[in-house]
Amino acid sequence: MVTASQVKELREKTGAGMMDCKKVLAETNGDEEKAIELLRERGLSKAAKKSGRIAAEGLAAAYVSENGKVGVAVEVNAETDFVAKNEDFRTFVESVAKQIAEKAPATVEELLAQESISVAGKTVQEVLTEKIATIGENMSIRRFERFESANGTVSKYIHGDGKIAVLVEMENASEDVSKDVCMQIAAAKPEYLDREAVPQDRVQKEMEILKAQAMNEGKPAEIAEKMVQGRISKFYGEICLVEQAFVKNPDEKVGKMVEAKGAKIVRFARIEKGEGLEKKEENFAEEVAKQING
Repeated sequence: MVTASQVKELREKTGAGMMDCKKVLAETNGDEEKAIELLRERGLSKAAKKSGRIAAEGLAAAYVSENGKVGVAVEVNAETDFVAKNEDFRTFVESVAKQIAEKAPATVEELLAQESISVAGKTVQEVLTEKIATIGENMSIRRFERFESANGTVSKYIHGDGKIAVLVEMENASEDVSKDVCMQIAAAKPEYLDREAVPQDRVQKEMEILKAQAMNEGKPAEIAEKMVQGRISKFYGEICLVEQAFVKNPDEKVGKMVEAKGAKIVRFARIEKGEGLEKKEENFAEEVAKQING
């Protein structure tokens, strides 16, 4: 009889999927060493060896339900840009986006524990582990955003064949307006929707910096204060979507453009592949030497 603790221990040692560990333990009557050998023979323990490698490439993908009410943006990382072009990897990423839309996990951990909608009887984690073994690179589901709209619709935009994924929820928006807003978000990289969404401590810190700049220019304190009020608008114009200059018409603000079309932006998400991740740069000759030396 194979126990849950045996399965857990084998999984931790090999990185193989839960069901695969249970299966080989049953086949070997609970003999862990023989089970590890079986997993290695079947190429399922490779994943553990690859789990320490930096995965900063991959894909940013998006999915929107047919009725436009549910949308997902997700980042799945791999080690090389080459894998991002692999059809098997791309299909996996698409299935992950659809899984999030349909099953609404709250976190990546919850997503990984769910039963996969694409492979019956296996969790998303187990499917991911198998992909790592078969594709031959470390991979991870890093983050996702899921929108479900009550009064509007959700639109998506993918830039650079998976470099940036944008999701936007809008009310009373035509397809053209939604597309323009999506492309604005991809290009101009706003951090917040409007001034109200910016944390007060972020605004305070910016105002202190602007005041120090004005004082360093030799301005008296009272003049510096007035200059801060003028310059803070530029700050909002850079980080707030509705206050940004519209990329198609820089003389018009995004918020005014949307308002003129009778629409409203509810929220947005922008996921850029590898953003904030350290990318490992390795000398090619050294890499070849490592492979030769085992």
